[in-house]
Amino acid sequence: MFVRGLGTAIPPRRYTKAECLAAFERSDWFARLDSRSHMIARLVLQRDNGIEARRLALDSLDEVFTIDPDTLDRRFLAHAPALAADAGAKALVSAGLEARDIDAVVVSTCTGYLCPGLSGYVVERLGLRADVQAYDLVGQGCAAALPNLQLGRALLGAGAAAHVLSICVEVSSAAMYLDNDPGVLISACLFGDGAGAAVLSREPRADAGFRSIEWRDSASLIEPAQRKALMFEQREGMLRNILTREVPALAAEYAEHVLETVLVRAGLVSTDIAAWIMHAGGRDVLLALEKRFELGDRDAFRYSAAMLREYGNLSSAFVYFVLEAALADDAPSGWWWLSSFGAGFSCHGALLKVD
Repeated sequence: MFVRGLGTAIPPRRYTKAECLAAFERSDWFARLDSRSHMIARLVLQRDNGIEARRLALDSLDEVFTIDPDTLDRRFLAHAPALAADAGAKALVSAGLEARDIDAVVVSTCTGYLCPGLSGYVVERLGLRADVQAYDLVGQGCAAALPNLQLGRALLGAGAAAHVLSICVEVSSAAMYLDNDPGVLISACLFGDGAGAAVLSREPRADAGFRSIEWRDSASLIEPAQRKALMFEQREGMLRNILTREVPALAAEYAEHVLETVLVRAGLVSTDIAAWIMHAGGRDVLLALEKRFELGDRDAFRYSAAMLREYGNLSSAFVYFVLEAALADDAPSGWWWLSSFGAGFSCHGALLKVD
């Protein structure tokens, strides 16, 4: 399988940490939460936590503090299809293909629910064929990009498709929830809105319009016993994020295990990796990965750190942005490592050969 084209999409409005804190302090929610919560929010939004700004699908930050099921559902419906289709359209242009060339579309999200699913909205907005195979994957959290791509690979390998459109879209502002739990508050300060897309094909582009990115191998790991470390729960008809202190260590441990599994099969070592395309749950996660991987290069995860600083945690869409950043920077050819992890607790990784 080859990644033939990429596309990303974000809402137009950029909000800094300082703006988010100011909006919180003037909201009704500030008075509803206790002084410890005020301290946590100020600590996260005033210190260097690896995030400078986020894009949110809001005309004003004041909107984010209207938290009820109907408002959040409307926000997801208004923005998830548009962001997904925007990223998908850019990926088609990048791949040098038309909508009619796509045989299957796979759409992942965890921040909202639609029935019929998001895939139908993408089919409609992009003008995909009526006989396109459409798949909706839900409930995989930040890790969803790799399972999405793995399904695309299976469709290509089975001969069921020649070109697959892979899309991950998250409207985290449509999954807003606040209470005095530290994990809930920290989550509210970390996540942004956005979508990423890739066109997957059996063959690379014949022209020089896009670098050859070949998917060589992959592995996955899921540990249900750690489910409660990172998950959504339903409360009062809304999604409430569970985020615990164990997440950075779990992410690093499982990410290393998946990496070593694939490297051993390929006869490689970590120093053979020329570019790291890593999901970044937050600064503490990246620091835990750096410590666990012992790469000796403190700049190894620079693309993940740069995307985190500018966009926050984009959940499942994040790794598309990191891959796009590495390509834009003309990262060295060779072996690249793509990895995502999140709810489950799950972790996935893929070895890419990039020319």
